[in-house]
Amino acid sequence: MQRPAPFNGMRHIALQVQDLEACERFYVDVLGMDILRRAHDDLVYLTLGNDNLSLARAKQETGGDPQRLDHLGFVVDERDDVDAWHDYLVAQGVEVVRGPHDHADGGRSLYCKDPDGNTIQPLFHPSVSGQRLA
Repeated sequence: MQRPAPFNGMRHIALQVQDLEACERFYVDVLGMDILRRAHDDLVYLTLGNDNLSLARAKQETGGDPQRLDHLGFVVDERDDVDAWHDYLVAQGVEVVRGPHDHADGGRSLYCKDPDGNTIQPLFHPSVSGQRLA
């Protein structure tokens, strides 16, 4: 099976944090990021130009190592690319942990695992998809 259209850059890095409110204040007040969207009480999306960071309230204590990468989000250009990537990843034997699904903000994505267990999210998002630079 042929690989689908290439990713068009990284959309975001997603972190699980112990103190969501303190982390939000740090990234907004100290580092100067803007709030892009608050999905709900446990999830906020921050932005700095084309770069985005999502902060999610951790579901469990992380002990002495508080840093938790939740996933890496990569932009695809077309909504249908998400489904093409799903089919390709499955054909390659990649573990898909959540198949293609739509988001309330018009996005569409899936989640899979890299060989080391890190979660990868191919993502179509109307605000950035299809803006490939030559």
